[in-house]
Amino acid sequence: MFITLAQSRAVIACGALTLAACTTSSATTPPATTSAAATSPSSINPPDGQRIMALTASGVQTYVCEADAQQHLAWVFKSPQATLFDASGRTVLRHAAGPSWQADDGSRIVGRAIAQRPSDTPASVPQLLLETHSTAGDGMLSAVRYVQRVKTVGGVMPSAPCTVAGQSGSSPYLAEYVFYK
Repeated sequence: MFITLAQSRAVIACGALTLAACTTSSATTPPATTSAAATSPSSINPPDGQRIMALTASGVQTYVCEADAQQHLAWVFKSPQATLFDASGRTVLRHAAGPSWQADDGSRIVGRAIAQRPSDTPASVPQLLLETHSTAGDGMLSAVRYVQRVKTVGGVMPSAPCTVAGQSGSSPYLAEYVFYK
């Protein structure tokens, strides 16, 4: 069953407030450092990263219906679309395909996933460690080397089967994104 855009926005807004109230991290949290010794193969901790900020994301994961090699239709991940907020609820970044993050100051990063582990919440997208592989503009994202996606809620492919190639579907999700230099 697909949800309407209005329903999706209501779920996202409610979830963002809930996640923001539960999180103890904020964009002004003092920097924390991780070391290579603290990481393991299944870890999503960045090697020797210094924490810059942590933001709450509210958005959707978009999927498209595609045929596989045997011509069976299935949902395939297309892109995220999310807004990232600080602890006071102020919009700080936009998150989109790439995956990319862009700030109002014009700085932008594109990352690639280098590690993942299951979410702590059932039926949710995995937690990730992404490494920055391109940057643009000077600003708050210029020094970012790693991004963690943690505390994920929702975002899995639609539960309804896809029936027409090219059909799209989305699933609301919440997460915390932690940025490291």
